[in-house]
Amino acid sequence: MSSPNITELTSVVLEVERHVADSGWDQPSQVYALAETADLLAREPALAPHIGDSPPGSLTPVEQEPLPVGRLDEVLAGIGWPPEVLGCVLVTELVVLPPSAEEEAPYSDHEIEYWAANHPERQDVRLAVGVTRSGLHASCLRVRGDDELVVDPDLADNLVDGLLATFQ
Repeated sequence: MSSPNITELTSVVLEVERHVADSGWDQPSQVYALAETADLLAREPALAPHIGDSPPGSLTPVEQEPLPVGRLDEVLAGIGWPPEVLGCVLVTELVVLPPSAEEEAPYSDHEIEYWAANHPERQDVRLAVGVTRSGLHASCLRVRGDDELVVDPDLADNLVDGLLATFQ
């Protein structure tokens, strides 16, 4: 088993985000296991027609069961991966508000969700974050209504930490 590199991980994160984007917005959070393509095909030869030719060391994302409803940090804390999983990618939608909105935010979790969802300056974003067992991470972000993807490994440090913890 080879160790993936950051270019391969970034490429897979972008591929997964585009796959989720094909279903439109208002999707639940989704997680994908990352397997080395050669190892996956050795275990599951029937997948070969769906995967096609891939270079040595490439990663294949494997969609997992839907995540349970709940706070994302708590959901991630309940995930653990078998040794053959080299990494994972999480795709989630978030509401982003400008820093100036923080002063007017209500205190309770229930109220803040409603308040943020109805705030006039809100922006809906889709965030895809990938990590490998070896500690590499990559992420991208898409704002609703904008076709451009922002690619930056440091978009979501807390999610990176939460995803890395699924390998401990």
